[in-house]
Amino acid sequence: MTTTTYLELSQDGGGAHKFYEVTVEDLAVSVRYGRIGSDGQTQRSTFPTAAKAQAAAAKKIGEKVRKGYAPAVRGQRAARPVTRREVTSAPSTARAVAPVLWRFRTGSAAFGIHVDEERCWVGNQAGDVFTLDRGGEVQARFSLPDGVKCLVADDFWIYAGCDDGKVYDLSSKLPFAAYDIATDVDIFWLDIHEGVLHVADRSGRLTVIDHEDEHQWARGGQGEHAWMVRADGDAVYYGDTRGVAAHAPDGGGELWHTATDGAVLFGWQEDTAVYAGTGRRKVQRLAKKDGRVEAVYSCDSPVYSCATSPGGRFVFAADSASSVYCFAEDGTRLWKLGTGGGSALSMQYRDERLYLVTTDGSLVCVDASEAAIEAAQQGTVPVARDVKLAAALPVYEPATTATAVTAVSDAPAGSVVVECVTESGRTRVRVVSQGYETGWNVQFPRAIREPGARYVVDALHPAAGGFYRVRGDIRRLL
Repeated sequence: MTTTTYLELSQDGGGAHKFYEVTVEDLAVSVRYGRIGSDGQTQRSTFPTAAKAQAAAAKKIGEKVRKGYAPAVRGQRAARPVTRREVTSAPSTARAVAPVLWRFRTGSAAFGIHVDEERCWVGNQAGDVFTLDRGGEVQARFSLPDGVKCLVADDFWIYAGCDDGKVYDLSSKLPFAAYDIATDVDIFWLDIHEGVLHVADRSGRLTVIDHEDEHQWARGGQGEHAWMVRADGDAVYYGDTRGVAAHAPDGGGELWHTATDGAVLFGWQEDTAVYAGTGRRKVQRLAKKDGRVEAVYSCDSPVYSCATSPGGRFVFAADSASSVYCFAEDGTRLWKLGTGGGSALSMQYRDERLYLVTTDGSLVCVDASEAAIEAAQQGTVPVARDVKLAAALPVYEPATTATAVTAVSDAPAGSVVVECVTESGRTRVRVVSQGYETGWNVQFPRAIREPGARYVVDALHPAAGGFYRVRGDIRRLL
């Protein structure tokens, strides 16, 4: 005999839209759970008797009911809305082409990019995230369940925001879902600052989620189609079809709003200013303090992306006509060159290199040094190297379970033990090992939390706001 109990949890304000399904079949209990509209994840356990299987199922159902889950009819809720950015890419009108050093074709349209001291990261709409060294050699591939909207860094943690509504931590060998965004949020862009997630969406709403994946606050903007969100310790900077606004980090209210010349299509930030690329062929630099427009950088077509060199000494932009620009800080155009392969939907500058992700799904490395640009303007460019995938490239998929170890001694030396505890109806994670603040919570993937379970992690790092972040792999302690 098979019995199935299906429950859903929906909270006002977009805090939760989840399902929980328990199926009992003879001695086996299967639990399927996740966001409403997704297939979710499944765990299966076997018991010595049918009575014990029924008792285990009843316990699981009871725990969820006490947390606010209620019986529901599967399929009555619509799946998460997903908007793909509609872009066009015309040929460049520039007389010369940028000095491209190497090009890596990801195989699908791509938006996400991040470049650090050692690696380049690129994510595409097929759910692939590739890491390459700065010389263009592919090192690894992360295979995520859905298309990658963007890649963001928060200290040395790297996150990928996906169309399935999850934000995956890619900092360890195996990625895991660190945040799960409400189904009614049609994600356009996101940023993470000190563990707090900020999400901008299609309807022009800003949603803020804390390090424990719990809804904090949401606020509507004056426009819609919010393709810009950036955050620091002083404010959250948000851009939509009507302009750019700064919001207090605690949701206390709007600090300022500045109408932009055209809808905002991309955003960037430096210490004292934010940069908004607009549909009316401009990048506008706004003072973080009061929203005042400090400079304007004029392009020849709608701006799809922008970036700066450190401190904003140089400002870079890319338009819908496959061109890339460089401006002086005061707005003087220094050069315009063709990308040689589509319009750049995202970009980043580092160490005299400009990295572009283009409409044809390529990661492109441009030599942005003065000598290389001058040579390119005269018609001399290097032969771009076409980067190929290695035959034995490692592929990493998200972890939904933790590898078991029978004792702490089986874990790597110096590892840390954490424990799942139930507090006010919520499962939280606290550190057990000595030398840590036992009252602080640990940012930990919800998919593998189980009340009372203990886990071994490679390392914990304290974060502003009084919590720990996991660094490295997670193992279940039996």
